[in-house]
Amino acid sequence: MKYISIDLETYSDVDLQKCGVYRYTQSSNFEILLFGYAVDGGAVQVIDAACGEKVPIEFIKALTDDSVTKWAFNSSFERVCLSVWLKRNYPHYFSSYSIDEDTVRDYLDPAAWKCSCVWSAYMGLPLSLAGAGTVLGLEEQKLKEGKDLIRYFCVPCKLTKVNGGRTRNLPEHDMEKWNLFKFYNKRDVEVEMSIQDRLKKYPVPDFVWEEYHLDQEINDRGIALDMDVVENAIAFDAKSKAELAEKVRKLTDLDNPNSVVQMKQWLADNGLEMDSLGKKEVAQAVKTAPKELAEVLLLRQQLSKSSVKKYQAMQNAVCEDGRARGMFQFYGANRSGRWAGRMIQLQNLPQNHMPDLEQARGLVESGNYTALELLYDDIPDTLSQLIRTAFVPRTDMKFVVADFSAIEARVLSYLAKESWRSEVFKNNGDIYCASASSMFGVPVEKHGENGHLRQKGKIAELALGYGGSVGALKAMGALDMGLTEEELQPLVDSWRDANPNIVRFWWDVDRCVKDTVKNRVAAETHGIRFFCQSGMLFIQLPSGRRISYVKPCMGENRFGGEAVTYEGVGGTKKWERIESYGPKFVENIVQAISRDILAYAMRTLSHCFICGHVHDELIIECSMGVPIDAVCEQMGRTPPWISGLLLRADGYECSFYKKD
Repeated sequence: MKYISIDLETYSDVDLQKCGVYRYTQSSNFEILLFGYAVDGGAVQVIDAACGEKVPIEFIKALTDDSVTKWAFNSSFERVCLSVWLKRNYPHYFSSYSIDEDTVRDYLDPAAWKCSCVWSAYMGLPLSLAGAGTVLGLEEQKLKEGKDLIRYFCVPCKLTKVNGGRTRNLPEHDMEKWNLFKFYNKRDVEVEMSIQDRLKKYPVPDFVWEEYHLDQEINDRGIALDMDVVENAIAFDAKSKAELAEKVRKLTDLDNPNSVVQMKQWLADNGLEMDSLGKKEVAQAVKTAPKELAEVLLLRQQLSKSSVKKYQAMQNAVCEDGRARGMFQFYGANRSGRWAGRMIQLQNLPQNHMPDLEQARGLVESGNYTALELLYDDIPDTLSQLIRTAFVPRTDMKFVVADFSAIEARVLSYLAKESWRSEVFKNNGDIYCASASSMFGVPVEKHGENGHLRQKGKIAELALGYGGSVGALKAMGALDMGLTEEELQPLVDSWRDANPNIVRFWWDVDRCVKDTVKNRVAAETHGIRFFCQSGMLFIQLPSGRRISYVKPCMGENRFGGEAVTYEGVGGTKKWERIESYGPKFVENIVQAISRDILAYAMRTLSHCFICGHVHDELIIECSMGVPIDAVCEQMGRTPPWISGLLLRADGYECSFYKKD
């Protein structure tokens, strides 16, 4: 036996979508109903465990045999489910990995597992079995009845008189459906094997699988939650919202102060027409609205703050040992291959700016609502700023949080050979000040000479590096920061004049992509290689990884000009044809290389307990004696495949997670 393809059908009374697979499997009611598997590409077998069929001992032994590769689509689900099942039913066969001090001990070693979903994502295909099968045009397609069958057999059912008052559907309640469910399980294994067969010409590099295994280890490890903070925050939010709603009710006589329709009508009746009650629109209206209307708007804004949802997500995901697991999806972001957040979504946590963060946290942790209400005017905002602080290290340990300084700007400058920018990074300068200085031809110092220009440099850096223009500046909030409409185009022109090599890089990439797609010839610029193969466009990165674009062809852009288009998941979150051009491809390239640098740092620091990562930041749980400088030095090492790139990592230590 060399490899085994697996698909499971399971039951639990825990909501998988809300709670994640780690919490899902901890239910005492969790069980595996069907084991679909095939050995070495052979015929698919389905073991009907729900009806008493026994799993072959060879299958059980293979689960802990490192010489047998286990394949599944979204294999983290199968691996975690089989870890729990094996521990419960065959504990003498179960073995974990890592060291005793780690918190991964309940799970099978991911090093012997591979994931067809990751392979699909690597090729720019959809992240679902059905979607990948459809795009690849496989003969075997995932059965459309699957969702209904899963709903019937895999989750609790509603108690009714018709079903005899049961809360779960078993095979004997509908054998016709059950037999179809077994066929569905078999078909999923067949589709998964067909995907592997179709993609075998494009293997995922071994180092990417090593990154995947490290990702699974980080997900297995999890990150601890202070559940006193979480539960008290939820209770405080409910109390605060009730008080705010009552205040708005008294001021407006509205039945439901949360109703957008009722609130807009009340405002209109009082002389203030508003198309939207969004955060920006309310903030703008408050500036000019009469005092009594402004008061209602501000209260309504507090009332609509949804900070409690993050705490509820924590409550849903937390495991029996107080840790939340499964927070990161490997290769979750299309094109760049960056990680995507799952469950609690660490990638979009609110920032904290409170000077007395620790004091506010202490009040919530101890359950002192009276003091919190006395000291803080806006309780929803306070709770929002405290979300990060619910993540804590284990007892007698600390967090070291380290991140790269201006990683995308450094990579872009390096690739484009914009030497003045590289000098700024070499001297540990402020890129926003340097950019403003280059744009306006005067010295700019933060909090010093011409300091007011730094903000213009910052917004230009953030908005214009990938071909953005006036619209990008507006989307970045340029007008809200005090810039005028008349200043925007000159700002774009100044930035581009100051960065001619970056502008040239955009259009060199544009030319290479078009040549490659039109003429099916390989092209290269700035150390990046472009080529087409079997209906795919590939961009070869310095790390050896590729970015993949499905079915590229020449088309017309919205302005009537020539453009490259390809198939992928677009802004609608659906599979569609996407139009692109040089600067957008440059964005994909820079973000992909930045992702590879983070992955390299994670492997360098894999001997540490990495328990989380957010964009270009690592969260490491370590003993009190670990020096921050050593962590930052190791994180900031330049990978050998991009020699000459200037990297810097900065860090801080804390007893709870926060934004320093």
